[in-house]
Amino acid sequence: MLSRVADSIYWMARYIERAENVARYVDVSLEASLDGPNNPGKQWMPLVAAAGDQVLFLEKYGEGMAARDRGAAIMRFLAFDQDYPNSIVSCVTKARENARQVRGSLALEAWEHLNKFYHYLNSSEARRRAAESPHDFFTEIRTASYMFEGIVESTMSRGEEYHFLKLGRYLERADQTSRILDVKYFILLPTPADVGSVVDDLLWAALLHSVSGYEMFRRRHGRIVPEKVVDFLVLDREFPRAILYCLEHAEECLLSLSGTPMGSFRNNAEKTVARLRANLAYTNVEEVINQGLHEFLDDLQTGLGQVGEGIFETFFALDTQSQHQFQQ
Repeated sequence: MLSRVADSIYWMARYIERAENVARYVDVSLEASLDGPNNPGKQWMPLVAAAGDQVLFLEKYGEGMAARDRGAAIMRFLAFDQDYPNSIVSCVTKARENARQVRGSLALEAWEHLNKFYHYLNSSEARRRAAESPHDFFTEIRTASYMFEGIVESTMSRGEEYHFLKLGRYLERADQTSRILDVKYFILLPTPADVGSVVDDLLWAALLHSVSGYEMFRRRHGRIVPEKVVDFLVLDREFPRAILYCLEHAEECLLSLSGTPMGSFRNNAEKTVARLRANLAYTNVEEVINQGLHEFLDDLQTGLGQVGEGIFETFFALDTQSQHQFQQ
């Protein structure tokens, strides 16, 4: 399998997952701004800060704007700004371009769906929909991602292409789950006095809804308790958006690609993902909280970046054309 083909499939999956997750954490702030009317402005800047793009946003839109205007500007920045590489439009555009390069590896239905998704996002109808009914618009983004994933799962042969696609999806999902959790726990809560309050409960519920995990969490743990939410989203082995679940499945994809037996490694990518997965598998939520959740998640995101570097060096660096895509 050509490294450029593997690279395109891997990044196609990552960009689709990234677009979906941007829609998810914007939806968190939409709900938080409704449930926390005394502090509407502070629900928005954390989204840009969590992505590490606060400087870029402020350079383009400036600092001196009202809270309501800031929210609208951030939504526009995250959804439609073609100059911002992690906006929904930019991610879907890059996913489509990667898919176009490997159309022979995808079923016609998958390509057609992604192409329609791209053209919709670049239409005036999408901008009107986002302005008039933002929650419904971001739900549509998530639904389009679900449909693409479902088409691929139903039509792609379980060969190398499929494993690279799943690898990209699970690594991106782990990274995005860590970011959305970091936004809530470290920045999003208005004041320390709100901890344990109704506002706090609403924000944790919004977080669970944003990862489609509210019902699964309630079935498992019942009442919403912050430590249990952290345990569920970081260390759960059964919930498909939990970080440990994603790392376990990413490791399985890597081992399937190289034929390496479980419990060993043959390249730096397998070594780094196994170490990161083991660190999560042999810890508990009390140790995570004692370390400091923000610090823990920051270290985790660094580790995920190292896994990405290992994958690039192992599989994609043979093709110099793939280098332009490597980014976190």
